[in-house]
Amino acid sequence: MSDTKQHLEHLAEMRALMERSTRFLSLSGLSGAWAGTCALAGVGFVKYWLAGIPDVYGKYFWYDRAIRIAVEMGLNYKSVIVLLAVLVLVTALAGGWFFTARKARRRGERVWDASSKRLLKALLIPLLTGGVFCMALLHWNLPALLAPATLIFYGLALVNGAKYTLRDVEYLGLSEIALGLFGLFSPGFGLELWGLGFGVLHIFYGLMMHIKYDSRQHTGAG
Repeated sequence: MSDTKQHLEHLAEMRALMERSTRFLSLSGLSGAWAGTCALAGVGFVKYWLAGIPDVYGKYFWYDRAIRIAVEMGLNYKSVIVLLAVLVLVTALAGGWFFTARKARRRGERVWDASSKRLLKALLIPLLTGGVFCMALLHWNLPALLAPATLIFYGLALVNGAKYTLRDVEYLGLSEIALGLFGLFSPGFGLELWGLGFGVLHIFYGLMMHIKYDSRQHTGAG
């Protein structure tokens, strides 16, 4: 019995080593929760900006109001959208790097290794493609499709990258895609879908992954 147990332990260790060499397992659940918080803050700012202007135009979709309000204030609404999105993205990435690097240090691993490079490559292909597609939507004045498109391409990136990290990322990606497809047939709810997809879902899955992986590891290490 002792030989069998020892053999199984060796197999488990080999499997863990192979998994570490092919998948980036230091992704922190708190990174997702932080990204979701940043997204909700961005959505909240836009909602506050729109609500702070008297609605003298009647009932329009939020992006129609945004265009009219931006023009009224002498602003380029495309620049406002892009700058806000970049600000949220940079803030989310900075916090995500911090939490993930901290987890990697606790695991005795490096953040930038072969597995993280494969993950980044898998994520970038759909993200860059989606970014160009979304810029084309702005160029052709199709803002109604902007929010659904970002959710769909982001979801595709997560599904594509899930094979190089925690499998829970795939479920988040599928949820993002489902929201985006719903948004294609429900114009006028882009801002709400952004908040739900990039905000609420990120926080939900991030905290779930933190409890499932990070907290358990921290407790075991302690």
